[in-house]
Amino acid sequence: MNTGADTITVDRLTRRFGDFVAVDDLSFGVHQGEIFGFLGANGAGKSTTIRMLCGLLLPTSGTATVGGVDVRRDPEGVKRRIGYMSQKFSLYEQLTVDENIRFFAGIYGLSRAKFEERHRFVIEMAGLEGRGRSLTRDLPGGVRQRLALGCAILHEPPIVFLDEPTGGVDPLSRRRFWRLIDTLSAQGVTVLVTTHYMDEAEHCHRIAIMHAGRLAALGTTSELKGLFRGRSIVEIDTGNPVMAMRVLQDAPAVEKTSVFGTAVHAVLRHGDDDLAELRQRLTAAGLTVGAIAPVEPSLEDVFLDVMDRRAS
Repeated sequence: MNTGADTITVDRLTRRFGDFVAVDDLSFGVHQGEIFGFLGANGAGKSTTIRMLCGLLLPTSGTATVGGVDVRRDPEGVKRRIGYMSQKFSLYEQLTVDENIRFFAGIYGLSRAKFEERHRFVIEMAGLEGRGRSLTRDLPGGVRQRLALGCAILHEPPIVFLDEPTGGVDPLSRRRFWRLIDTLSAQGVTVLVTTHYMDEAEHCHRIAIMHAGRLAALGTTSELKGLFRGRSIVEIDTGNPVMAMRVLQDAPAVEKTSVFGTAVHAVLRHGDDDLAELRQRLTAAGLTVGAIAPVEPSLEDVFLDVMDRRAS
């Protein structure tokens, strides 16, 4: 990843819809070749931010430049320099594979020779050899997703925006899709992506966590996990995690708890010296306790912690 000049610069970006502030005083930069992730609950402002950065929505105040172009002064210039893929709309499903590729090539103004080259690239990348005449709506979700990415980067843009691109796609297809993102990054393409999946966020070089339109935390995965420095997390294996959370919520040593898969993660206030007390409390409540041991904080732990702090 190139850590030179930022290819995306955002300074106090704000967007209001009437009295509602969707994006509130947002500032950050994204480096060339960086995979920059946005995490946040629905309504956090992620998609609104991307729409402004893509030149699709004018900011109420603040500034942003994408590829050196001011999104307010020249939104059309921004659009020529980026690729954009959304979960909600990326392809015309009533068209064939070839027709979709040709349509987007026309939008981007590709020459005939360039079109032939990029058409081959998209077909190979999406694994669609011999299926050019297939209707897009008949393709499996993961294949359709790769085709949509190929169409978004037909014109070889230096910056790509992916707005929740993997929603509703099986884990194997998501993994293949992220390999393509890693390849783009290695080629120097800047990728800004929103996702709800913590395992996907782990692929990002840096992650911005948004809450209620504001930037709640920003950093690498390691930096964000450092928010737990001085506090311990223990994982408790019990047959009834919901009941275990209720029992532990009043324990003096426990700051908070959350369900983590089939186990419980408990954040302790002062190290992990109180494991015997926790086990005793759970056993006294009639719960069977298996393993109980300290664990490294996960990105999900970080996300929940940031959300709790902001909400309070």
